[in-house]
Amino acid sequence: MTGLREQRPADRVLEMTLDGEPVKFTEGETIYEVAERHRKDVPTLCYDPRLEAFGACRLCVVEVEGVRNPVASCTTPATDGMIVKTRTAILEKHRKTLLELVVSENRNVEVDELSGYASQELTELVDRYEARTGRFAGKQSGTTNDADRNPFILRDYDNCISCYRCVRVCAEQEGDYAISVMNRGFATQITAEFGRDLRDSQCTFCGQCVQTCPTGALGDKKALRDAETPGEVRKTRSICPYCGVGCSVDLLTKGEKLVGVLPAMDGPANEGALCVKGQYAFDFVQNADRLGKPLIRRDDGELHECEWDEALDFAANGFKEAIAKHGRRSVYGVASGRAPHEAAYTMQKFIRAGCGTNYIDNCSRA
Repeated sequence: MTGLREQRPADRVLEMTLDGEPVKFTEGETIYEVAERHRKDVPTLCYDPRLEAFGACRLCVVEVEGVRNPVASCTTPATDGMIVKTRTAILEKHRKTLLELVVSENRNVEVDELSGYASQELTELVDRYEARTGRFAGKQSGTTNDADRNPFILRDYDNCISCYRCVRVCAEQEGDYAISVMNRGFATQITAEFGRDLRDSQCTFCGQCVQTCPTGALGDKKALRDAETPGEVRKTRSICPYCGVGCSVDLLTKGEKLVGVLPAMDGPANEGALCVKGQYAFDFVQNADRLGKPLIRRDDGELHECEWDEALDFAANGFKEAIAKHGRRSVYGVASGRAPHEAAYTMQKFIRAGCGTNYIDNCSRA
């Protein structure tokens, strides 16, 4: 009827049998999504939950009763009454053979964990399935791009397995379309437009392609500078300080040294995304020119180090002198968009009640 909002039916709760266990799911879910939710360990190399399912690696195949051949679980919708097996002797043999073929094409499987968030996926699967047999030897695919002089992203395509996760995340998540695929078969290559350096492409150096790569074919150049630095890599959850969005990050350290930054895939504000500053601009932390103590300009006109109490007294006197000489509207406050509520409240209270002016703003609009 005219004027009435169309009513959408509630999601239907359906049921299927997964490895002998009846499980419920909603219409539209794939077999892989249902299996993941029920903690079934289905291997994959081309899947990223943020991207449209691609079905290229074929590691996630499962057996479906009534279907002659195994199907890719990431692209096959679950249906009511479906009976699925995620792990059988035949499936495990199939997966091991596929991994042996992948290994035969790569220059090396051992990749430093500093390469990127997903860089250990191939290594872990190869070890789990004991696929370092060497029985498939022959031509290798991919050509490393040593000529690209960009400062952030290593393009080691000798380790590329053509999962296209990098191309898809650039297009689907970032909307940049900076990289694509050219040629076919063993000549398949990931490339920037017209084969140019990433610096001359639409690449914004967000690092998304690096973090989704499961083999280290794309690596974090800045983090890999410390590949030989002794010490275990530790992760510490933090918040990016650069703007008001509040992206969650995992800081990578070796000992007391910050060696890299990873986007937090479960970060509520960014969900695994970062900008070029959040991803790569961390050198200031250990820069020799970074201030270790407050500085005040003394009567000689030069900046001198001092203790915090002296610096705070100096700043307070500066506010008092400015208000006494030029009036209360000579003071203007700009609060950080990353400040917590308590700090923001204190800042506006200081400007309004302490200085007697409403001249206060924040940087979030920038």
